[in-house]
Amino acid sequence: MKKVTVVGLGYVGLPTAVHAGESGYIVSGFDLDKDKIISLNNGKSYIEDISNQRISNLLDKNLLKVFNKIEDIDSTDVFLVCVPTPLSSDRNPDLSYLEAASSAVSKVLKPGGLVIIESTVEPGTVRNFVIPILVKGSKLKLDDFLVAYSPERIDPGNQHWNLSNVPKLVSGFNSEALEKAISFYRLFVGNLFNCSSLEIAETAKLLENSFRFINISFVNELSMFCSKIGIEINEVISAAATKPYGFMPFYPGVGIGGHCIPVDPIYLSAKSKEIGAPSRFIDLADDINKNMPEYFVSKAEKKLGGIKGKKILVIGVAYKPNVADTRESPVKSLILGLRSKGATVFWHDELVKQWNFESSVGLENGYDLAILATPHSGIDLSKIGNTPFIDTRKSI
Repeated sequence: MKKVTVVGLGYVGLPTAVHAGESGYIVSGFDLDKDKIISLNNGKSYIEDISNQRISNLLDKNLLKVFNKIEDIDSTDVFLVCVPTPLSSDRNPDLSYLEAASSAVSKVLKPGGLVIIESTVEPGTVRNFVIPILVKGSKLKLDDFLVAYSPERIDPGNQHWNLSNVPKLVSGFNSEALEKAISFYRLFVGNLFNCSSLEIAETAKLLENSFRFINISFVNELSMFCSKIGIEINEVISAAATKPYGFMPFYPGVGIGGHCIPVDPIYLSAKSKEIGAPSRFIDLADDINKNMPEYFVSKAEKKLGGIKGKKILVIGVAYKPNVADTRESPVKSLILGLRSKGATVFWHDELVKQWNFESSVGLENGYDLAILATPHSGIDLSKIGNTPFIDTRKSI
């Protein structure tokens, strides 16, 4: 197994392609976004965690080539499918990207090939959704190729935990697929954990992020309580975190964003409803999370005695500090909520710069209110002077 094709070159696929190439695999990257292909062919990375130099090094050594037509890729031993699995407009699992990627792979899949799905899915999706697409499109029998599932664990902007040192779950449709997938990952992932079935790995991924989703939502609710009684939530968390067992700190904010935490639990909830199992914790956490932006709109109204006609600056629109990623950012709902009440809203984010056909403005005085939503490192809040201020990460 020397030739690898990575399908989807986003926040998961590109780091995976780079790590695989740096470990000696000959990597082909496939993405329908022509701008990404042009950028990479020019040695330019569009992801903070991957430097331009790493891309250029792989291109120079012919260990990475990128395409926007999968038919242009030479024979491949391993396909890695790293496409988004978002929510639809009615907040149901959207497998359209996975369906399209699986169909594309099926057209070039050869006997003996290994297909590994890294996208987050409901339990049973690889077995009952992906494999039939591969069989139909390739016109091969299931015995002719191998299928594995290894959910991504990418945390954009994390300076300590990355693809090489985060333990990786691996499962296979059969023992041969599991063995081949482990052999593939072993070259660039330090710690592999075997799961006995596809469904265990699929469910484990959903558990990881549902755990975080529920606990962050709980702390957001507790932050409202602390605000009511006039104490600072972060001091409460720090005090509780001195307990050396049975407690893990989570922190409040304007809501939960990103490609995983606000999305993956809904996949688990959808499957629960399908099979008639309860998912009340997830549903309650989802309700709390969706209402957090409105809570801060109300807080702004209370602070100013109404916000109609007021100029408000929202600071930070990315879903988390120190990345330019705005996927599922709760700040969008915050801004829309403020505008629905008649406020004129501007936003500042030195990393994002352009978002929703709007541009970041400078930090300065002269606003009726500033709301800190996402605090990137090094932000100089002194520039807003004596502007009234709300910090969504604090309760008072």
